[in-house]
Amino acid sequence: MTLRLEGKVALVTGSGRGIGRSIALKFASEGARVVINDLDTAPAEAVAAEIRAAGGQALTCPGSVTAPDFAERFIGAAVQEYKGIDIIVNNAGYTWDNVIQKMSDEQWYAMIDCHLTAPFRILRAAYPVLRDLNKTDQAAGRRLIRKVVNISSVAGLFGNAGQVNYACAKAGVLGMTQTLAKEWGRIGVTVNAVAYGLIKTRLTGNVADGATTQIEGRQIKVGVNTDMLQAMERTIPLGRGGTPNEAAGAVFLLCLPESDYVSGQTLMCSGGLTGI
Repeated sequence: MTLRLEGKVALVTGSGRGIGRSIALKFASEGARVVINDLDTAPAEAVAAEIRAAGGQALTCPGSVTAPDFAERFIGAAVQEYKGIDIIVNNAGYTWDNVIQKMSDEQWYAMIDCHLTAPFRILRAAYPVLRDLNKTDQAAGRRLIRKVVNISSVAGLFGNAGQVNYACAKAGVLGMTQTLAKEWGRIGVTVNAVAYGLIKTRLTGNVADGATTQIEGRQIKVGVNTDMLQAMERTIPLGRGGTPNEAAGAVFLLCLPESDYVSGQTLMCSGGLTGI
């Protein structure tokens, strides 16, 4: 069986759980060597162990993507261990909702820092590596296309009540994607985005369960009101929220050789939902 990403080096933020985990496992199953990141060491190591047990290669780079030194550490881990970069997926994220009149500066900047500033820093740190790899390819007469996939949301396309911080950050991701597609084509890198609709993860479970997650010292409530969740699903043409594996499939499409001439695009992965 031909492995579609044989020998590629893929970096995926937020890949210890949820959608990121599914992306990492999908890439590894197709032959990629994967750099796993999570806020916490244990889930990152668990995913890496799962990949190794299946015969793949993975290393971990745990820590917050918002840390000032994270981008250099993340890119450096891939270069030191695997001597290159082929795919970067900026996936790490969470939500911290409120209506604007009740939203604190802390809530605002938490979303901007995680969803927009962190990808900016990662891609800035990756540029010299990608540039030099492209120069080496050209000198050897090779034409290789490398990939960046930034994760956005339908909230970034259409807005969403109670999520002005998240929606603005995810809208910014789209501007970053289109700009870097223009800047990085000359170094053989495509830059695209995937905008998710409702994907069923621990962050979109039943809010009545009282689940919380600790992020950088903050205890953040997660989940969606049951009635609201059911109403959201009724608006989706396919009649349900997506799974993490289905979400990973959309990213995979943009990392295949068949998408080498696709850049600056936003792929909606939303079950047919075209507005919220």
